[in-house]
Amino acid sequence: MLVSLPGRAQVAGNWPPAGMPEVVESRPVDSAQIFTLPDLLTYVALRHPVARKAGLLPERALQEVRYARGLFDPTATSKYYGKTFSGKEYFHDWDAQLRIPVWYGLDVKAGFDRGVGPYINPESSTSPAGLSYVGISVPLGQGLLMDERRAAVRQAQALQGLAEAERRSALNKLLLQATKDYWDWSLSYQRLQLLTQNTDLALIRLQAIRQRVQLGDLAAIDSVEALTELQNRQAVLSQARVQFRNATLLLSNYLWDELQQPRELPATARPQLLPGPTEWRPLSADSVWALAQVAGQVHPELQKNQAKLNQLGVERRVLANKLLPKLSVEYNLLQAGQPFNPEKPASLSGTYLENNYKLGLSFAYPLLLRQERAKIQLNRLKLQETQLDLQQNTRDIQTGVQTAANDWEALREQLALQEQVVRNASRLREGEQTRFENGESSVFLLNSREASLVLARVKLAELQAKYAQTQATLRWAAGGAPGQP
Repeated sequence: MLVSLPGRAQVAGNWPPAGMPEVVESRPVDSAQIFTLPDLLTYVALRHPVARKAGLLPERALQEVRYARGLFDPTATSKYYGKTFSGKEYFHDWDAQLRIPVWYGLDVKAGFDRGVGPYINPESSTSPAGLSYVGISVPLGQGLLMDERRAAVRQAQALQGLAEAERRSALNKLLLQATKDYWDWSLSYQRLQLLTQNTDLALIRLQAIRQRVQLGDLAAIDSVEALTELQNRQAVLSQARVQFRNATLLLSNYLWDELQQPRELPATARPQLLPGPTEWRPLSADSVWALAQVAGQVHPELQKNQAKLNQLGVERRVLANKLLPKLSVEYNLLQAGQPFNPEKPASLSGTYLENNYKLGLSFAYPLLLRQERAKIQLNRLKLQETQLDLQQNTRDIQTGVQTAANDWEALREQLALQEQVVRNASRLREGEQTRFENGESSVFLLNSREASLVLARVKLAELQAKYAQTQATLRWAAGGAPGQP
């Protein structure tokens, strides 16, 4: 794990967070430092711009719910109209009202009217003290079981599930790519180490062969053969150094601090080892089946489809309710005087209720319902499309899990075989070295054996890196984060 240098000033005060490794700036250090895969994924999940952007989705969905609930906020309104002309007062009309929407479609309201003057509309005329009222408005047809306000809240709540699924999907893809790039970095480092050892060995052999040429034990052409081989290996090693530096730069793209400033891996940073034989675990059929079942429940793509189905279901209820007639009843209980200062105390007796009220009834119904029926059919088509997407995505995810599991098993077998190939190539190289020391072989054959050995070792490292990437791919295909066990 990377640590800060002694006496190095911390960036931004409390950076890095507690329990989080620090990426130091490029500067010489005494020994190499190990930057592990969990370290990288921690940085990516907490600081990467894509991860932060994905983290905004749930908050955005929460505000959508808040916005939808605002449709049920109480509303206070007041209006005043008055007219005075040539010093003569015509009328004064004032209306103040408080309306409280209720979840089940009805509205409760209370208000105060005062309309006075010689030319006031008789419908709005009241006593000088005014007229208070409290009432209720109830939809008996359209809007009773479901209306736009309740639908907006339900759809916004479904959007929360969609936003969380999109967040997980974006973050999982980011972590998967980061994991693959990390193992590519580890592979490039392992390749660099193998080629460095191979080049050092060629240099030592060249020096030894030159000494034997000077002593007359070998022909001068053997030194030319050894020099040519050294130069070939140096050229390959130079390319490996460039690949490792480029892989390091690519991995640095995932590192950001809490101030959203890019960070760089130090030149001394080294990856963790590629998975060894003890980590080449087999996959049982039961575990693959269990992963497929888990993927069917928690995979973000399926959860997005399910959230869309929920939204369309709410929309269908609203559209079906549109087929009903618009029939609403409004009843207001009246009382002379101001709301808390009536002219006479109110009584809830039958006589008072019969003589002090305002009643309203409204009805509307389109005769052909072409718009309403068309919207229902469009909603039905959208539901079918989303259900088909859900079926196809389910099949694709099941196939993806099985494909990754097959790659896992195939790579495990290839790793076991390649390990044997490396052992055999090592024995052949040791035998050729013994024959060369006894004068029974040539520099060319020894170089060939060593080239076969290093190629076998590089191939083994490539399979190890691919195996580690396949492990991450299987976790991602099952709907989990690649860094999870």
